[in-house]
Amino acid sequence: QVRLVESGGGLAQPGGSPRLSCAASGSFFTINYTKWYRQAGGKERTLVASIAGGGATDYADAVKGRFTISRDNAKNTVYLQMNSLKPEDTAVYYCNADVFSSGRWAAIWGQGSQVTVSS
Repeated sequence: QVRLVESGGGLAQPGGSPRLSCAASGSFFTINYTKWYRQAGGKERTLVASIAGGGATDYADAVKGRFTISRDNAKNTVYLQMNSLKPEDTAVYYCNADVFSSGRWAAIWGQGSQVTVSS
Protein backbone atom coordinates (compact mmCIF):
# COMPACT_ATOMS: atom_id res chain seq x y z
CA GLN A 1 0.00 0.00 0.00
CA VAL A 2 1.36 3.41 -0.99
CA ARG A 3 1.23 6.18 1.58
CA LEU A 4 2.04 9.87 1.52
CA VAL A 5 3.21 11.28 4.83
CA GLU A 6 3.38 15.03 5.29
CA SER A 7 5.47 16.90 7.82
CA GLY A 8 6.71 20.38 8.57
CA GLY A 9 3.50 22.19 9.47
CA GLY A 10 2.72 24.06 12.63
CA LEU A 11 2.63 27.63 13.84
CA ALA A 12 4.55 30.18 11.80
CA GLN A 13 4.91 33.94 12.04
CA PRO A 14 3.94 36.29 9.23
CA GLY A 15 6.91 36.55 6.93
CA GLY A 16 8.17 33.14 8.05
CA SER A 17 9.59 30.40 5.83
CA PRO A 18 8.57 26.89 6.83
CA ARG A 19 8.99 23.93 4.54
CA LEU A 20 6.50 21.13 4.11
CA SER A 21 7.58 17.64 3.11
CA CYS A 22 5.58 14.88 1.47
CA ALA A 23 7.27 11.49 1.56
CA ALA A 24 5.99 8.48 -0.34
CA SER A 25 6.36 5.03 1.16
CA GLY A 26 5.30 1.54 0.18
CA SER A 27 5.68 -0.40 -3.01
CA PHE A 28 5.31 1.55 -6.23
CA PHE A 29 6.95 1.88 -9.61
CA THR A 30 6.91 5.60 -10.23
CA ILE A 31 5.31 8.87 -9.24
CA ASN A 32 4.23 11.40 -11.83
CA TYR A 33 2.50 14.63 -10.90
CA THR A 34 2.64 15.66 -7.26
CA LYS A 35 0.50 18.55 -6.08
CA TRP A 36 0.02 20.56 -2.93
CA TYR A 37 -3.50 21.66 -2.07
CA ARG A 38 -4.74 23.67 0.87
CA GLN A 39 -8.04 24.02 2.60
CA ALA A 40 -8.84 26.87 4.94
CA GLY A 41 -11.66 26.59 7.46
CA GLY A 42 -15.05 26.47 5.76
CA LYS A 43 -13.60 26.82 2.27
CA GLU A 44 -12.99 24.51 -0.66
CA ARG A 45 -9.70 22.72 -1.16
CA THR A 46 -7.64 24.60 -3.74
CA LEU A 47 -4.54 23.76 -5.73
CA VAL A 48 -1.41 25.56 -4.56
CA ALA A 49 1.41 24.10 -6.62
CA SER A 50 2.27 21.13 -8.80
CA ILE A 51 5.38 19.44 -10.08
CA ALA A 52 5.59 16.95 -12.91
CA GLY A 53 7.77 13.89 -12.95
CA GLY A 54 10.15 15.73 -15.22
CA GLY A 55 10.31 18.71 -12.88
CA ALA A 56 8.02 21.25 -14.56
CA THR A 57 6.25 23.36 -11.95
CA ASP A 58 3.12 25.46 -11.74
CA TYR A 59 1.69 27.69 -9.02
CA ALA A 60 -1.52 29.34 -8.01
CA ASP A 61 -1.45 33.11 -8.43
CA ALA A 62 -1.87 33.56 -4.66
CA VAL A 63 1.49 31.93 -3.92
CA LYS A 64 3.48 32.61 -7.08
CA GLY A 65 6.83 34.14 -6.21
CA ARG A 66 6.56 33.10 -2.55
CA PHE A 67 6.24 29.31 -2.61
CA THR A 68 8.53 26.83 -4.33
CA ILE A 69 7.72 23.20 -5.01
CA SER A 70 10.57 20.75 -5.57
CA ARG A 71 11.20 17.03 -5.53
CA ASP A 72 13.97 14.66 -4.50
CA ASN A 73 13.37 11.50 -6.50
CA ALA A 74 16.03 9.58 -4.59
CA LYS A 75 14.08 10.17 -1.39
CA ASN A 76 10.62 9.92 -2.99
CA THR A 77 9.86 13.25 -1.37
CA VAL A 78 8.29 16.47 -2.58
CA TYR A 79 8.77 19.73 -0.74
CA LEU A 80 6.85 22.98 -0.52
CA GLN A 81 9.06 25.85 0.57
CA MET A 82 6.84 28.64 1.79
CA ASN A 83 8.33 32.12 2.09
CA SER A 84 6.88 35.47 3.09
CA LEU A 85 3.94 33.81 4.79
CA LYS A 86 0.72 35.74 5.22
CA PRO A 87 -2.16 35.08 7.62
CA GLU A 88 -4.30 34.10 4.63
CA ASP A 89 -1.93 31.18 4.01
CA THR A 90 -3.36 29.54 7.13
CA ALA A 91 -4.86 26.21 6.06
CA VAL A 92 -4.48 22.47 6.13
CA TYR A 93 -2.04 21.56 3.39
CA TYR A 94 -2.44 18.26 1.57
CA CYS A 95 -0.15 16.56 -0.88
CA ASN A 96 -1.53 14.48 -3.70
CA ALA A 97 0.41 12.29 -6.09
CA ASP A 98 -0.27 10.20 -9.17
CA VAL A 99 1.37 6.89 -8.31
CA PHE A 100 1.87 3.86 -10.55
CA SER A 101 1.60 0.77 -8.41
CA SER A 102 0.34 -2.78 -8.97
CA GLY A 103 -0.11 -2.14 -12.66
CA ARG A 104 -2.28 0.95 -12.46
CA TRP A 105 -2.24 4.66 -11.75
CA ALA A 106 -3.90 5.93 -8.61
CA ALA A 107 -4.24 9.34 -6.99
CA ILE A 108 -3.01 9.18 -3.41
CA TRP A 109 -3.63 11.80 -0.72
CA GLY A 110 -1.63 12.58 2.36
CA GLN A 111 -3.24 13.08 5.74
CA GLY A 112 -2.84 16.84 5.74
CA SER A 113 -0.61 19.20 7.69
CA GLN A 114 -1.92 22.28 9.49
CA VAL A 115 -0.10 25.54 8.87
CA THR A 116 -1.18 28.47 11.03
CA VAL A 117 0.26 31.89 10.33
CA SER A 118 -0.07 34.16 13.32
CA SER A 119 2.01 36.53 15.40
